[in-house]
Amino acid sequence: MRFNEKELQALSRQPAELAAELGMRGLCPHRRVCPQPVGALLLEHCRVAQEEPSGFSISFIGDPERKYHFECGSEEQCQEWIAALRRASYEFMRRSLIFYRNEIQKMTGKDPLEQFGISEEARFQLSGLQA
Repeated sequence: MRFNEKELQALSRQPAELAAELGMRGLCPHRRVCPQPVGALLLEHCRVAQEEPSGFSISFIGDPERKYHFECGSEEQCQEWIAALRRASYEFMRRSLIFYRNEIQKMTGKDPLEQFGISEEARFQLSGLQA
């Protein structure tokens, strides 16, 4: 996946939606506290799963060996992280855009993207997967 490094740096300086001290198993055997971001996980084609009551993992569909395990302070905190990470994925945002675009079009009879001059070819299409 392509990304703009300057844009990623700018995003890392914005206030976080969710922040907590998490333990990371596998790659690092101890709890790691970092005041500054040390990297990024691009949440494209990933699977977020609860592994234990207060732990979850992020794995990538195209690379099953690449799996990150995180430990939270509680089961409730774990559920918060899982929900936030699932909402942050590209696929979730794309499906949400398509859903709301279709709902607005049903209500108004107009495609809301037309006002921005977005051509039909460039619009988000999701054939066969619309709910």
